[in-house]
Amino acid sequence: MELRQLEYFVAVAEEQNFTRAAGRVHISQSGVSAQIRQLERELGAELFDRSARTATLTVAGKAALEHARAALAAAGAISQAVGEVTDLIRGRLTVGMVIGCTVTPLFDALAAFHRAHPGVDISLLEDNSDRLVVGVRDGTVDLALIGTATATPDGLDSLTIISERLVAAVPATHPLANQRRVTLRDLCAYPIVCMPAGTGLRTVFDQACTAQSLQPVIALQASAADAIADLATRGLAIAILSHSMAARYRDRLTALTIDDVETPALLVLIWKSTNSPALRELLVYSRQAFTAPDPRKGRSH
Repeated sequence: MELRQLEYFVAVAEEQNFTRAAGRVHISQSGVSAQIRQLERELGAELFDRSARTATLTVAGKAALEHARAALAAAGAISQAVGEVTDLIRGRLTVGMVIGCTVTPLFDALAAFHRAHPGVDISLLEDNSDRLVVGVRDGTVDLALIGTATATPDGLDSLTIISERLVAAVPATHPLANQRRVTLRDLCAYPIVCMPAGTGLRTVFDQACTAQSLQPVIALQASAADAIADLATRGLAIAILSHSMAARYRDRLTALTIDDVETPALLVLIWKSTNSPALRELLVYSRQAFTAPDPRKGRSH
């Protein structure tokens, strides 16, 4: 008994005609008839009543039909499962990361995925968050870690990794250093150093200033938190950072809570719903990495 014989049997049963069934399975009518006869010999019973122009199932044929369909469905499921594994082994993934971001759990996820699936080519690119969102939407980027003020960009799936308020960071000699808490208006009296437009921190800061019709002087921009902290330490400008980022520089900068900026800066993994086995598998490793202890270590956004 062969799968093709079961396929022809189901086709004839559903079409109730050998000629139409032959057209459906793309072989000759005589070929279908011969294979059905062979199947009947193996089963020891006729499956069709051929006395009329319409091919109708016999009692034996009716008994066999659902089992034949189930066998074909099982064979299809096996083929799909193997196909997915093959796609995974031979896949290619492009992972995006917001400029200046050093998030070790993402690197851990990529390393663990690569060890498990060395046949998948992984490329990593840096860009600003806005362009990474566009890349995920148009399919040129499979998965991206972005900074944003919105947890889920429209039309995409997401996983929020970090949600933190902004702080201002100043050296001990700065006039605001003893206040501990400040407002945006207080900050706008001084030059600012922050991340470039398109990053989550900058988006939150710009939106908060716009809401109050404030126009801060962005004197300096840097993509890395270390550079922002170094510039602030030298008294060139007030640094705008997240709470945990500023904590890394507590030995030389004082973090000031910004009272009127309550919207958090978010670090978010985004992707487009997909049937890609490789991406689904990478998401499993990513979730595991980001739920492990100390997921905030070594990050900036």
